[in-house]
Parts: sequence; structure tokens; C-alpha cells
Amino acid sequence: MMSRNPHSDFFSRRKISVIVFFILTGLIFLARLYYIQIIDHRYKIFASSNIQRIITDYAARGLIYDRNGELLVYNEPYYDLMVIPRQVTSIDTTEFINLLGITLEQFENRMLAARRHSPFTASIFERQISRDSYAVLQEKLFRFPGFYVQPRTLRKYPYPIAAHLFGYVGEVGPAIIGNDPYYRMGDYIGISGIEKHYEEVLRGRKGTRIVLVDALSRNIGSFQDGRYDTIAIAGTDLYTSLDVNLQIYGEKLMQNKRGSIVAIEPSSGEILALVTSPSYDPNLLVGRVRSQNYRNLQQDTLNPLFNRALMANYPPGSVFKVANFLVGLQEGGITVNSRYACPGFYRSGGITVRCRTHPQPVNVVSALQYSCNTFSSIQFRNTLELPKFGSMQEALTTWRNHLLSLGFGQRFNSDLPYELSGLIGSSEYYDRIYGPRGWRALTVISLGIGQGEIGTTPLQLANLAAIVANRGYYYKPHIVKAIETPDNLNPEFRDRYYTTIDSIHFETMAEAMLNTVEEGTGRFSRIPEITMAGKTGTVQNPHGENHSAFIAFAPVDDPKIAIAVIVENAGSGAAWAAPISSLMIEKYLTGEVKRRWFEQRILDAVFLTNE
Repeated sequence: MMSRNPHSDFFSRRKISVIVFFILTGLIFLARLYYIQIIDHRYKIFASSNIQRIITDYAARGLIYDRNGELLVYNEPYYDLMVIPRQVTSIDTTEFINLLGITLEQFENRMLAARRHSPFTASIFERQISRDSYAVLQEKLFRFPGFYVQPRTLRKYPYPIAAHLFGYVGEVGPAIIGNDPYYRMGDYIGISGIEKHYEEVLRGRKGTRIVLVDALSRNIGSFQDGRYDTIAIAGTDLYTSLDVNLQIYGEKLMQNKRGSIVAIEPSSGEILALVTSPSYDPNLLVGRVRSQNYRNLQQDTLNPLFNRALMANYPPGSVFKVANFLVGLQEGGITVNSRYACPGFYRSGGITVRCRTHPQPVNVVSALQYSCNTFSSIQFRNTLELPKFGSMQEALTTWRNHLLSLGFGQRFNSDLPYELSGLIGSSEYYDRIYGPRGWRALTVISLGIGQGEIGTTPLQLANLAAIVANRGYYYKPHIVKAIETPDNLNPEFRDRYYTTIDSIHFETMAEAMLNTVEEGTGRFSRIPEITMAGKTGTVQNPHGENHSAFIAFAPVDDPKIAIAVIVENAGSGAAWAAPISSLMIEKYLTGEVKRRWFEQRILDAVFLTNE
């Protein structure tokens, strides 16, 4: 029997240990290599970033024109200074901060933020450097490895007008980045106005380029002849419905006044001018000064950021008699033959509604012509108390539904962001206040003269004028006429919206509104050789002087423009809003204003005070 050699066992175990050691060592290296190459990209990024640089080519946003092809918004080149922190080694910090005009503290804070973002990838160090500053910087940039310039464009406005319509562009926030994979940190997006609504049309598509750089961060050519590059595609141009000359003129007339002007082409719903005053130069919200300027505008007591044309809710006053008379005629509360005397007031129970002195008795045409509150109150009460309505709730709901069909109490939901719906009181509203049996026609009689629980926007009032001009229908008021080319009309707003009022009643209202201008409360604002139909309004204001209001359209037989004007704290509609409307219509239809004395009176008027 043979015995086991102890030396042989020792060498066998040693051999196995060595083999296991080398296997384990190999596995460790393989695992580390797998981690570095597959899981941890830092080394790969660092290696490639030493010779390659990925540059985003930002697409130029689409241009914006007026209805006649006049350029309103274009792009101007600017540059962002980018930094890759890991590549920033020994640089002359003093020379660098002097070149940029920043402090050492700003430099250190920005570098810290860039490292937190990523030491190996680029982030923005200095935003929106102008073309002139870039020319100086570019000559010396090679001295500062890790820094390079990325071109982009910013908006420019040749006319300091229509700021609320255009809106503005700003840096995209984290919430949008998280919900939309297109956007990355440092991208820009439309925040308001046209820029917001048509963001996907205007923004175009970003491109990327991979370039090779040397040790001094100088571009030495494209990577693999641009095989992996993508081309930036410029945004699509927009043609607005604005008439730039009319918009400029409207903003001129509204200087030193608080209020708005909305002018619409009745046959299309295209907005010809949308003026909100006070306003601001849209160039203020572009570039590095945007944030500070925005704060300044926010703190301005005149509230220039507030879009009164779309967001201000006014009791419409007597201009609303047009809508109320239409409902009364439709439901039978009055007829064209109804006639009532006016003793200078309407009184019933404890309610008194005062009226001015005017010829009488009045029918529906002359009542509108002279803005008779007595006739308005009688017809409104008659309509709500018609026997065919089984309850006051049913009567008011019928009245309200007609008004909704006229565009009140709801948004148009067109291409005008942040539009408000206004208020048309419902029967449920009054039930909550008074109880189902606690109110009647006299309770809400102020609605008959456009006061009380009612709020309208200037846009809605201009649309009412357009509906009468069209004799019973409207197109959604909108601002973009065509997309890409002037003849490629925007298909979004081609539908007609018919009201619940028969067209014959609009003929009656058109006649009454014509008489208002020719011989009634608006006669002071007649336009030589142009027929204008309109309605004055003096809106009661519990916080100060009454507001001046007017709606109109012209020419009467072939309407080209419908308009609404509100001048806050100016008093009579005939004295101020009607003349402004008259001048706007004359400017649009004839191209010039001949009544210089008439115009100068408006230009000299001041109703704007800081509060």
C-alpha cells in the first residue's frame, strides 16, 4: 500500500491558490472595466470631452408679420458662453473676469454651479452676449480652456407696440423639461401671447454638431465629417391679422389713458388692432435685462403687464342695450312698434332708474338712439315676465342663453392666451343669494341697462359689434391670419358661429345704431363720407369717475371694421370712447385722419393717474 506524499499535497494546494488568486484578480479587473465602460460614464465623457464637443444649433424662431407683410418680430444673434468645468485648469482669472465685466465672487459662484451640474458636460456660464461683445471675447477665448461660445438668437421688435399680443420668450422651467422631452436646460420657450400659443410652430427644431477641439479648445473640424450631426430647422413664419399702422395709431390715442381698444374685421374675426393701456415696449423683455425689467413692470402702480382688452371685466353699461333689445325682440318682450313715454326715470316699487331728457315717446330704434333707460328697464322687465316662462328662473336662463350665443360669459378659446370669460349672472346665482322664491324681475332690473351682476371684456364688446355688422353671426376673434405664407390661411378659425337671434332683429339694431351716430348720443363723432353705426355707454364705477364706452362698425352696408373702446375714469361714452372709435375707423378706412382738431383733443386728454 502506497502512502500520500505531503510535499505533493502542499504544491497542489499552492497551485490552486495561485490560480484562484489570478482568476479573482481578473474578475475584479473585468468587473471594474465593465463598471467604467458600461455603468459609469464619467471617464468616457471626460475622455471624449477632451477631443469632442457637442454644440447645440438653436433654430431661429419663425418671424412674425402684420396682415400686409410688414415685419413685426425678427431674430438678432446673441451668444452664450459655455463652460466644461473639468477642462478649466490654470487660467488668468483676473483677465477673464475683466473681459466679461463680472466680479470674482460671481465667477466662483458660477463655476460652483457648473460643477454641481456636471464637471464633464457643458453648461451656460454667461448668457446672451451681444454681437459686439462676442467679437472682443472671441479673439481672447483661446487663453481660457474649458470655455467656448454657443450661438443663438433672441427676439427683436422694430415697433414698440402690441407687447401683450406678441408675448415674450423666456428660459424653460424644470416642470416643462420634465414633461416635454424636446426641451433641455437653457432652452427658451414662449411664455405668453402669440409666442406661447404658437410655440410649436415658431420654435422650429434644434440641431447638434460634434466638433473636434485641440488642447486650447480651438475648433479643428467636425467629427467624422459630420456623420452624426443633425441640421437645425428654422421655425415657421406667422402672418398676423394686425394692421401695424392702425395699432400704432391706437396706442398713440390711448397714451395717458387707462383702457383698451379692440378692432375686428367682421367678415373673418381677424383682429385688426388690440390696444391695452398702459403698455410697455416688448424689447424690455428680451435678453439679460428681461428679469430686472419684468420686476420693474410688476412693481409699476400703473400695472402695464395687465392685458385689459382680454382680462378686464367691466359692467358694459348702455352699450349692452344692443344685446338686451335683441333678446327682447326675439322673445317678444317688445316689438318694433312698442312705444313708451319717458318722464326722466323708471320707477316701480322702491326701485328708481334715472334717465336723461330726450324726445319721446320712444320705440326700440329711438330708445337706443337716445339711450333711454326707461325703455330699457320696461323691455327687460316685460321680457322676464312673459307668461310663456313658467318661472323667473326659466326666464333668466333663456335671457342668459341668448347672451351666451352672443359671445358673453365665456371664452372664445382662440389664439389669445389668458382671456377671461366675464360674468353673466345665472338663476342659480340669484337663488343662492335670495332663495328660489326671493327674487323677481325688479330685483335684477339693473341688468336691463348693463349694470349689476354682469362683467364683459372689451374683446366681447367688439365681437358684439361684429355680430350686428354681420347681422347675426361671428367668427372667433383671433390674431394669426396665415401660417408660413400669406395665402396659407389659418384653418383653425374658419367656422361661423350663429346666434339664437333671428337676423331680422339685427337689421333693426343696425338701423338704431346708425341713428345713434347720425342724430343720437354719438352724433359728435360722425365721420364725413363714412356711415358708422354705434352705441355709447357710460359705465358706473363705484371706485371713482365713470368709464367711457363705445362700440361701432362701419361702413354700415359693407362693414370692414367693428370696434370697442373703453376709457377708464373718463366719464361719458359720447365724449371720449366714441371719438377714439371714430378716429380709428377713419384711419383704417381712409388711411389718414383729416379731422386734426378732433384728433388733437384726444391726444391732449389725460385720464391716467398713479394709484
